[in-house]
Amino acid sequence: MRTSSRTALLAVVGTTATALALTACSGGSSASTTDANKKVTLTYWHAYSADSPEVHQLETVVIPAFTKAHPNITVKDVAFPYDQLHQKLLTSAAGGNLPCLVRSDIIWVPELAKLGAIVDMDKQLPEFGTIAGRTYPGALATNLYKGEHFGLPLDTNTRVLMYNQATLTKAGMTSPPKTFDDVRALAAKLKGTGDVAFADNGTSGWNLFPWIWSAGGDVTDPAQTKATGYLNSAKSVAGVQLLVDLYKQGQLPNIVMGGKGGLDTAVGLPNGKYASILDGPWMYPIFQKQNPTFALKTAPVPDGGGGSISVVGGEDLVMTSSCPDMPEASEFARYMLSDDAQIAMAKVGQMPVLKDLGSKLTAIQPYYAPFVAQLQTAKPRLPNPEYPKIETIISDEVQKAFKGQETVQQALDAAASQMDPLLANG
Repeated sequence: MRTSSRTALLAVVGTTATALALTACSGGSSASTTDANKKVTLTYWHAYSADSPEVHQLETVVIPAFTKAHPNITVKDVAFPYDQLHQKLLTSAAGGNLPCLVRSDIIWVPELAKLGAIVDMDKQLPEFGTIAGRTYPGALATNLYKGEHFGLPLDTNTRVLMYNQATLTKAGMTSPPKTFDDVRALAAKLKGTGDVAFADNGTSGWNLFPWIWSAGGDVTDPAQTKATGYLNSAKSVAGVQLLVDLYKQGQLPNIVMGGKGGLDTAVGLPNGKYASILDGPWMYPIFQKQNPTFALKTAPVPDGGGGSISVVGGEDLVMTSSCPDMPEASEFARYMLSDDAQIAMAKVGQMPVLKDLGSKLTAIQPYYAPFVAQLQTAKPRLPNPEYPKIETIISDEVQKAFKGQETVQQALDAAASQMDPLLANG
């Protein structure tokens, strides 16, 4: 699944581009350190859909506002299909043909950093600490590799519990599950009704980690040197065990295993077959379009003893090591983290990473509110260059537990032992 998982769909019904009078580099940007007489063209790669509202806003509002303040700097943005951008980056890094700036998926940043393809923004921006202090910790951490930050968080999102109150009411529950015990109680009350307590569509980190973290577990040690003792701890096991138990009780549908023919969460929740799901802000416009009478409700991720902790999605802004115009590229990076640019992109569905803008977001889209709250504790998937392999290992082993081929403990023991050598090489 794409890191931000259907964020482009959120923009479909977002406010279209407006004639904002954006001021130059407000909200934390520093004074220009560039030569105003030097004419520079910066190339900026991204994976916004070429005909999307995000591109329109970027090209007609954000970039023109930057150019007005920096008339010597021309920004040329280039859109790539998401599935092609990662390979394009790796190929171009090998050939030395990278642009100056890239809107990168958060899980690509450590990989690009290990390749030496992108620069350490801690060192590139003297005011990095100030910018970092304004951003959500989970979003900032997606740029971390070997103790340094190789990018700036650009846009973010997370998952919250979404529920159908009518289904809960049929189960005799007046409020959504707040704890793991509540989830189990809901499953017991729905047994035999044909409805299920919870649904999700995979066993990736995007799907599993909120349950592991909320149970008080973790994926690795803080330094990401080993998984043994963390991923297979009793608390991590408890997080996955909840899902496996639901599945075996028929209270989590087969779509979690990639099964075909099951109801998609976007269908099963509004029609009442699924009492709850975890998903992101893009679901609001989807439901509004497909089921305009459905009253979508949200709540924090259920607490399993470790708090209510969800997963961070989104994209980061990185500067390439081969950029010939780093001072000018730094100016554009600063601007993209300004209040004006962040709010402008929020109008077309891109959640800002600046935590002090949270109160302004509800004026743009009221449904941002629960996600702003959940982001306060949300964590990133493992910011490690080996993460794609790690995620496959975890997913494959956990599926064995769902199938009854291994216990959850055995599955996470096996996953941890396979992860340890990868972490050692990260």
